[in-house]
Amino acid sequence: MAGNLLARSAHDLGAAAWFGGTLMGAVGLNGATGKAKDPKERTRLSSLGWAKWTPVQIAAFGVHAIGGIGLILGNKGRVAAQDSVGSNTVWKSVVTVLGMALSLYSGILGKKVGELADQGGAGATEPRPGASDELAKAQSQLKATQWLLPLISGIVVVMGAKQGEMQRPENVKKGLLRK
Repeated sequence: MAGNLLARSAHDLGAAAWFGGTLMGAVGLNGATGKAKDPKERTRLSSLGWAKWTPVQIAAFGVHAIGGIGLILGNKGRVAAQDSVGSNTVWKSVVTVLGMALSLYSGILGKKVGELADQGGAGATEPRPGASDELAKAQSQLKATQWLLPLISGIVVVMGAKQGEMQRPENVKKGLLRK
């Protein structure tokens, strides 16, 4: 049991932090800062909160990636030989990298919204009437990315769970016979 425990724990905890942090940010942080009385504070405080989260998110990505690499190395024979394990690993890696790229883009948008915070907003990611086109566009894109991130990171968690199920002895046996 202990063979992959450290790698699996790092892999799963990193993905859990990514999922939970992005969901809490989209729901809790943006929801709370959107209630600030001063429209300028709505965008400013949300940007500050997401900036505080960024180092934790980067660490979560690193922990997840290190754990994932450890799992691949620890299961390389099964990844190569068991039906569907290799393709699941490739697809999960692709989704993870796309999610990380989307997280980076979301951070860039958040920085832009933060720089334009003096214009204020109806909410953290909702422009107020009269906002510049630059702010309105950045807020609109930021809102979309911040809701896509929990979805994508959730898919990564589910794909990781599928990989765990594929490790059950009965599934290994079936998968090796099919190949």
